[in-house]
Amino acid sequence: MDEKPVLTVNVVTPDGSVYENTTDLVICTTTVGQVGIMPNRLPLLASLAIDKIRVKTGEDTFDEVAVSGGFIEFSNNVLSVVASAAERKEEIDTSRAERARKRAEARIAKAKENHDDNELKRAEVSLRRAINRLSVSKK
Repeated sequence: MDEKPVLTVNVVTPDGSVYENTTDLVICTTTVGQVGIMPNRLPLLASLAIDKIRVKTGEDTFDEVAVSGGFIEFSNNVLSVVASAAERKEEIDTSRAERARKRAEARIAKAKENHDDNELKRAEVSLRRAINRLSVSKK
């Protein structure tokens, strides 16, 4: 009997491994759009956007990992995700993420008031990270 091909997924941060699994489908959002990765595809190297990585675990079920940028590299049926920060859905502290969202929104308002474009850009990135963590945790 032929075995269905699988790929191995590893998500790591500077603090260590966050997630490992095998699957037949991973969906990532890169800086140029969404990409689905299946076993035996051509090698790939891409920058990640602030978003979630979805790893198929069943017919209609997915594990989700919130990532704050980084990159993916796929070759030889191994997908390596190197992220500056990553959290599994079940590990996200929603109250902490909500506080981060409120702080970022306040920083955005202050930066607009002070016409500080650099601070505005940093605060917008912080807001995207907080919203991403909240959206992953609530699914």
